[in-house]
Amino acid sequence: CAVKAAQVLSEIAKNEEMKKPCIEAGLVPTLIPLLESTDQEMLLHAGRAIGRICYDNRNLQEELVKVGVITPLVRILTDYAESEPLVHVDLLALCNLAELDTAKEALSKTKVAEQLVKQLRRAENHERLEIVFEVLQALAENDAMKVQLVEAGVQEVLSEILLRLQGSSQAEDTCVLKAASDLIVSLLLGETKTIVGIGSKDNMKEFLLLWGRNNIQTSQGVKLLESFLSDGNCVRMVQLGLIHQLLDLLEKHVESGDISVQHAALSALRNLAIPVVNKVQMLEEGVAERIQALLRSEMPPVQFKLLGTLRMLTDGQADAAEILGQDPMLLNRLVQWCNANDRSGVCGEANRLLASILRHNRSQEVVKAIQEAQGVKHLVSMTTSEHAAMQNEALNALAIASAVDLETLEESFKESQLVQSLHKLLQDDNTSPEVKYNSMGLLCSLLNSGDLRQEIEEDKIKETLEQLCSHSNASVVKEAVTTLQVLRGET
Repeated sequence: CAVKAAQVLSEIAKNEEMKKPCIEAGLVPTLIPLLESTDQEMLLHAGRAIGRICYDNRNLQEELVKVGVITPLVRILTDYAESEPLVHVDLLALCNLAELDTAKEALSKTKVAEQLVKQLRRAENHERLEIVFEVLQALAENDAMKVQLVEAGVQEVLSEILLRLQGSSQAEDTCVLKAASDLIVSLLLGETKTIVGIGSKDNMKEFLLLWGRNNIQTSQGVKLLESFLSDGNCVRMVQLGLIHQLLDLLEKHVESGDISVQHAALSALRNLAIPVVNKVQMLEEGVAERIQALLRSEMPPVQFKLLGTLRMLTDGQADAAEILGQDPMLLNRLVQWCNANDRSGVCGEANRLLASILRHNRSQEVVKAIQEAQGVKHLVSMTTSEHAAMQNEALNALAIASAVDLETLEESFKESQLVQSLHKLLQDDNTSPEVKYNSMGLLCSLLNSGDLRQEIEEDKIKETLEQLCSHSNASVVKEAVTTLQVLRGET
C-alpha cells in the first residue's frame, strides 16, 4: 500500500491547510527513505509529497539536507534522466533546496553539474528550461559549483541556446535569453577564474564577444566585458568597435546613472588601452579626444579612471604624448588636479600622466608647454612619493626633460629645490635601490647646468655619493662611481 499512500499524501499536500498536519504527523522523515526505492511510481509520489509539504518552509528544507536528501535526488536525476515526470519532480525539489548554502555544499560533492547540463541540453520547452536555469543560477553562487558547471560544458549549451534564440521577439524566448545571459554573468563574476574554462574555445570566445557587444547597454553586458578583458581579448574587442560603444555609454551616463555600470565601463576602457596595437587604433579613431571631453565630469572615480586610460594610451606612443603634451587646456586641468590633495587617487593619476607625457615624447615643445603650465614642481614633489613606482616615473621623466631642454627647466628646479630632494633620497636608507639609481641618473643631467652644479656642490652630495660606492646593490655602486666622475669632470 506504500505507493498508494504516497500518492494520497502528494494529493493532500496540495492543500496549504494540510501541510501543517502532515508535518505534525511526522510524515516527512517517514517519506524520505522511500526515495531510495527503485519503483519509479513510488519515487514520483514520494518526491511530490515531500516537495509539497516542505515548499516554502526553510526549517524543514534545512532538515531535509541534514538527513541526506541530496544524494537520492542526484541519483534519481542520474538513473532516470529519460523519465520526464521524475525529472520534473526532481528538478522542482532541487529548485526549492538550491538556495540553501548547506544544499550547495552538499551538491558540490556530487556529479549534479553533469546531470543538470544534460537536462539543459535536452530541454524541449520553455518551462523545463526555466526550471533548470533557476537551479543553475542558484548553484552558480557557489565557487565550487561554478567550476564544476564550466567543466561539465555548460558554456557550450548556453552558446547553442542563445544563438538559437537571439533576435526572437517572442516573450517566452526573451525570458530564456535573459535567464541564460544572467547565468553567463554569474559564471564570469566572482573569485574563481571560470572565464578561463568558458573562453577556452575560439567559438565561445567569439560568441561571448559578440554577445557582450550586443548587450553593452545593460549592466550584465558591461560587467561581462570587464571580466572577459582579462583573458586576452582586448584586441578583438577593439576590432569589433566596442571602444566607441563604451564611450557612447559613458557620455550618456557620466554624471549619473548606474554607478556599477560606470565603473565597469571605465575599467574596461582602461584595459582596452593596454595592448600596443589597440593604442594605435584608438588614437587613430580619436579616442583620446573623446576621453578628454569626458573629463568635464566632477566625479573623482570617473576622473581617476579616465586619466588612467589616457596614461595607458601614451605608454610607448610618442605621437599621443606630443598631442596631449601640447594641449594647454588639458595641462592646466592636470596641474589643478595635482593640487587636489583631498582626492589622492585623482592627484596621483594626474601626476603620473604628466610624467608619462614627458617620458614618451622627447619634444622641446612639450617640455616648454608643461613648464608654462607650472607642472614641473609637481613632478619634483612626485619624486618624494610614498610609492616607489611613482618616484621612478617622476625621476625618469625629469631626467629625459633635462636632457631635452635643461635651460627651460633650470629655474623651476631651483625654486622647487630638486637638488635637495634628490640628496634626501640618496641619504635615506629606506629609499629603494632603483630610486637611488634613477636619482643619480637625474643628477648627472643637472650637472650640465652651472647653477645647479653649484647647488649640488654646496649641498655636499659628493660625500653621500662616496658612501654609496660601498652600497650592497651593484647597480647603485656603479651609478655612484659614474656620477662622481661626472661631478669631478673626469668624464
